[in-house]
Amino acid sequence: MKIQVAGPGCARCVAVEKNVIEAVTELGVDADVSKLKDMKEFAKLGIMFTPAVVIDGKVVVAGKVPTVDELKKLISNAR
Repeated sequence: MKIQVAGPGCARCVAVEKNVIEAVTELGVDADVSKLKDMKEFAKLGIMFTPAVVIDGKVVVAGKVPTVDELKKLISNAR
């Protein structure tokens, strides 16, 4: 599973990355978590608001900081 946190690197983006890592750890999921900072990639994915979370190429959250529990549900549903 590939999970990307899209955003320019602001405090909210850092919070999302932290929550994603925590959710993956709690679920015991083998996931590649990375940052996506390229605005051109945002456009290709249709991301209009950051921070955003992309799971296996699909935008699942945009414009907010999801909680760990919200992320766990999204990750479980994407498996």
